[in-house]
Amino acid sequence: MLYYLFSLLQDSGFPGARLMNYITFRSGAAFVLALLLAIFVGKNIIHRLQKMQIGEIVRDLDLEGQMKKTGTPTMGGVIIILSIVLPCLLVGNLSNLYMLLMLLATVWLGSIGFVDDYMKLRKHNKDGIKGKYKIVGQVGIAVIVAAVMYASPDMVLVENSEIISSDTNRVEEVVYGEEETKSPQTTIPFVKNNNFNYSWLTGWLGDYAETGGWIVFFLLTVFMVTATSNGANLNDGLDGMTAGLSAIAGVALAVMAYLGGNLIYSSYLNIMYVPGSEELVVYMAAFVGALIGFLWYNASPAQVFMGDTGSLTLGGVIAVFAILIHKELLLPLLCALFYIEDLSVIIQVAYFKHTGGRRVFKMTPLHHHFQKEGNSGIDALIQRPLHAIPESKIVTRFWIIGIILAAITFVTLKIR
Repeated sequence: MLYYLFSLLQDSGFPGARLMNYITFRSGAAFVLALLLAIFVGKNIIHRLQKMQIGEIVRDLDLEGQMKKTGTPTMGGVIIILSIVLPCLLVGNLSNLYMLLMLLATVWLGSIGFVDDYMKLRKHNKDGIKGKYKIVGQVGIAVIVAAVMYASPDMVLVENSEIISSDTNRVEEVVYGEEETKSPQTTIPFVKNNNFNYSWLTGWLGDYAETGGWIVFFLLTVFMVTATSNGANLNDGLDGMTAGLSAIAGVALAVMAYLGGNLIYSSYLNIMYVPGSEELVVYMAAFVGALIGFLWYNASPAQVFMGDTGSLTLGGVIAVFAILIHKELLLPLLCALFYIEDLSVIIQVAYFKHTGGRRVFKMTPLHHHFQKEGNSGIDALIQRPLHAIPESKIVTRFWIIGIILAAITFVTLKIR
């Protein structure tokens, strides 16, 4: 809204009207607005949740400090969603399809999480929405995103290529084609030319290889959105952990979107140029600002929990964002902790069923494993650490690992 207002004021010579033309200015404004909304509006929302008696129902898992969390307001993901959406509506370019898809994904996934939390807390249904319905919702937004990327003429890329010196066998220059193309390509780490076309996997289809590549892209999009969304959901068990890890991933993805949406920086890093994707930096600035503001209340000891309203949304929008900037194959590294949480539950359940009651970990999701005492009567293959680690230390260590993973993710763009 402000973006369009300032656009109208440009011709009148209004001082500062042209500032809205700069992605950096609008991103900074989005960050500050989201941060302030999360802090000041969030306080009122928490008070309202307390009056409505929407408090967390905690099962006794014999974890240190766990039962003290009973009754803490949940559904705080509403704070995050509002703090993302409102700044984007104010300073975002709403004619940009990338921005519109991110706002749709945020509201879509937030609605699924909200209904799940509502059923648990107000309808006293401890399971909330059935798992298969959550998956259907996650698959739905993934298919919409993939379909728009396939069909829209506005979502294209410009592929980079190298000019190699015959004398030194080194890259002299990175050049871009004159035409914008639409193809199922992404960035893959640790290879000399890190553009990867999914149609290479379906070359055996001959004339239909490109179509086969788009089908692979659709399937991978579905997998990435569901796995990342559910991984963040499982990771949300300790005060501040999911919000902090999501903010770290958000900063990394914002930088990638800025670089990939700028022809000069894309050339320096030798990555594909994605016209229009620079608008996503505004969205991600609001995303990070909202999470930092939410941490004001969610840091240990938490005054509010995000609930599924927040956790399902955070993981899902991180995946959608990475897909839109053609960096989805970097997610297994950037969001490795979310996927490890997924795997820990899958391994635990499979091993439990196979052995008739034995466990691999003391408890899953994995972060709870570190909260349990070793050799405490639980028949688990992995008993270390033998002493329970305090919650705040687990969260801080997960954050540190998240920062390291984000740094390594950037390094992969230059390692060929």
